[in-house]
Amino acid sequence: MKQQQKSGRPPLVVATAHTVRGLAQAATRRHGGADLVEVRLDFLRRRRGLLDRELPPAPVPWLLTARHPAEGGAPGLRAAERRALLERYLPWAAAIDVELRSAAAWDDLLEQSRAARVRRIVSYHDFSGTPPLAALRKVVRRAAAAGADVVKIATLLRSPDDLCTLLRLQASTTAVPLATMGMGPLGKVSRLVLGAAGSCLNYGYLDKPQVPGQWPAAELAQRLREVAP
Repeated sequence: MKQQQKSGRPPLVVATAHTVRGLAQAATRRHGGADLVEVRLDFLRRRRGLLDRELPPAPVPWLLTARHPAEGGAPGLRAAERRALLERYLPWAAAIDVELRSAAAWDDLLEQSRAARVRRIVSYHDFSGTPPLAALRKVVRRAAAAGADVVKIATLLRSPDDLCTLLRLQASTTAVPLATMGMGPLGKVSRLVLGAAGSCLNYGYLDKPQVPGQWPAAELAQRLREVAP
């Protein structure tokens, strides 16, 4: 059944931890009241001992990501290494994020996650700009067909027109819920506007920002309560 994004539920906040300090904040529940914590396994891969100690048992719902280098992930990390990280820590995940470009090759991992009742976010990141609305709708359809429970779209906003494109996408009726957000100078504005418009996951950071345009997670949660009560 197709689903309109305006569900009446408060928008959820995801706090991204890509540093040792950020992970420590999450593990000790100093995560600003976020609903999930995204652990960037690609940036923390050299701290396996820390991950082994902090992830189980989960003090907060973990969203595990090992991002493709072309979509903002740690440089030089091969697909096999990224997959191995996700598989190793899957038992403690509430959700995983796999880029659309990796979804076909990792369809068995996505199926394994579904069987384990781990939510599957299929994501698309464009650091060069915001594609036309028709192209983004095609991304959403492909991600839904790949088995996404949520489709995440993050693009660089070069103009207010780009933000309007994301707003029109967010307002679309889609097969699965959408999480939309902008990066760059208009990024902070976009995360409030799109959260109020129904984006189901809204990303802030712990310790320090990972991309331009992010809010600290605690401040984002507070602001979204004000604009999207």
